Amino acid sequence: MSTIHARTCHICEANCGVLVEVEGREILSIRGNPDHVLSRGHICPKATAIADLQDDPDRLHKPVKKVDGQWQEIGWEQAFTEIAGKLLDLKGQGAKPAMYMGNPSAHDYGISTQISALRHAVGVKNLYSASTLDQIPHHVVQYHMYGHVSLAAVPDIDRSQYLLIIGGNPAASNGSIWTVPDFKKRVKEMRARNGLLVVVDPRRTETAKLADEHHFVKPGTDTALLIGILKSIFDAGLADISRLEAILDDSWAAIEPAIAGFDMDQLAAHCGISVEDMQDMAAQLAADQPAAIYGRMGVSVCEFGTLNQWLIQVINIASGNLDREGGTMVPQPALDTINLVGRGSVRTVDTVRGVMPSVMGELPMVTFADEMLRDDDERIRSLFVVTGNPVLSAPDGAKLDRALERLDLMVSFDMYVTETSRHADYILPPCGPLEKDHYPFFFGPLAIRNYASYSPAIFELQEGEKTDWEIIAELAREILAQDGQDVPNIREPRDVLDGMLRSSPAGLTLAEVEAAPNGIDLGPLRPCMAERLRTEDKKILCAHPDFLAELQRFAASLEDEQPDALRLIGRRHVRQNNSWLHNSARLLKGPDRCTLMIHPDDAAARGLVDGVMASVSSRVNSVELPVEITDDVMKGVVSIPHGFGHGRKGVGLSVAAAKPGVSINDLTDTERFDPLSGNAVLNAVSVTVEKVEALVAAE
Repeated sequence: MSTIHARTCHICEANCGVLVEVEGREILSIRGNPDHVLSRGHICPKATAIADLQDDPDRLHKPVKKVDGQWQEIGWEQAFTEIAGKLLDLKGQGAKPAMYMGNPSAHDYGISTQISALRHAVGVKNLYSASTLDQIPHHVVQYHMYGHVSLAAVPDIDRSQYLLIIGGNPAASNGSIWTVPDFKKRVKEMRARNGLLVVVDPRRTETAKLADEHHFVKPGTDTALLIGILKSIFDAGLADISRLEAILDDSWAAIEPAIAGFDMDQLAAHCGISVEDMQDMAAQLAADQPAAIYGRMGVSVCEFGTLNQWLIQVINIASGNLDREGGTMVPQPALDTINLVGRGSVRTVDTVRGVMPSVMGELPMVTFADEMLRDDDERIRSLFVVTGNPVLSAPDGAKLDRALERLDLMVSFDMYVTETSRHADYILPPCGPLEKDHYPFFFGPLAIRNYASYSPAIFELQEGEKTDWEIIAELAREILAQDGQDVPNIREPRDVLDGMLRSSPAGLTLAEVEAAPNGIDLGPLRPCMAERLRTEDKKILCAHPDFLAELQRFAASLEDEQPDALRLIGRRHVRQNNSWLHNSARLLKGPDRCTLMIHPDDAAARGLVDGVMASVSSRVNSVELPVEITDDVMKGVVSIPHGFGHGRKGVGLSVAAAKPGVSINDLTDTERFDPLSGNAVLNAVSVTVEKVEALVAAE
């Protein structure tokens, strides 16, 4: 007899409610839960891939050790003992250990409760994560303006009348730094109340195709657009800070003079959006209606990413939409990490590349490979990779491939032999996704409603398997024991979660949340910025000196001539989630999605037709992939999806190997980064494109 379990999908930030029907250990179906308090029955194709992850024959079930280049299955005790011994031997030689935290770790609250113990046991000196590949500009701005790296104001789409999205594609991602499931239906509801959605993007994305207006923008030039919108608000006398004036610090007065000298025509020429369109966007945002501007990947992964995110916050303030119903507001989730964890940090550190930003104790990923390739005593010699695949997600993946080969010890916590874990000495695989519980630890504070939702495990652990948190905790204990240090007791994640829920303002217990399989709705977002601020004076620091200085650096860059080259951008499909869903047959089926999108005029100039192979070259590398001619990208722009590149030797992903594609990050460059955050520049990469001439066999 089958049973149905209400659960939250853990694949992406949307955290949609799903109904999983099982019989024994067989998964019969996964469908949307119409009664879930946040997602309202919405489901995307990614949720169905949970079954593929759970039952994937390529998935590892026990630890493996590399012996003479081949993987050998070993027991957990042997794995922990050997890893601890080798790590401590290396530390005794003065070798520097490092850790990389991948994207999936943010979707597993159990990891978050144990990882600090492993960092301490390992003695991590260099900490890296996926954050400096896409989102760290948000955290820098939030830290300086609002006093906490994670205090984010998200668009209140359910009550907004005008939403301007720049460089974001929530129709494919279900939100990013914004938990917004059922986005398409929410747009329809906004349109039904005469609201408008406007999208700015170099590609006519899935979100752009839903919009009332779409504007092409030259990649990497969004700063000019944002300055143009803000200047238009000031010039037209539309700025209204009356609701926020009591919590704005004196630096607000410095912003209007700082942008007064920009020329609107020059800004328009730089970004490709007319003065009239910028003025219309400004007028709509500042009209007597709830409105919001939201910017994501496209404005973050570029040279002025932090400046862009600051300008977005300032525009929401100037237009009177920050902390306003239908504008942007700070959520108050059931588990309030803002009150329970420290403010974070923004500072600088010495690296092999010189002084670089360090946010939340992390080093920029653009320095990652270099720190393994350096030839002094500071070289990283041991590395722990927790649920990540940076060979595909980090810039210049080919260089990182070479760097990983230099390590004396590499340990990967991964279900698969991936492009990254193939370099490891040991792979420690966690159990399947339905054998562990789930709570939206990091994404509740980004959701469009205040809520709580907990999912217990559906299946019992199979013999010999462990959860992520158990692997991390037990390895940490073994390292400490061998090192002669005190070995603390393990506090299980459920207990930590219960304590954090009880300590949050909502005062819920885990038992209460678990008893509500469809989640607990705590109501819509409400204005609360004054009580949520974590700055010392309880005011918004409107214009940090670093942001004003960066504004002047951008002004100087406007005088530089723009090279006449194609600009490469990434993209994401609703069936993708970075690199870790490509082994799902149901998601990979259909036409190849790893294609080079190119405008018809650019294709004709290079003799390209649909389906022909093209060579794409940047400063660091070249790749070859099939051409897809489309006017969905603007002239002068080409696009390759991120997350592909499964053709490397030794990868244990049989389904992905059938359509390996190429990695866009074999073309991106570690030399380019945002100086305020250290975020990698993955957007607007200068490339050349040529037709690959077929080789003719000699007669």
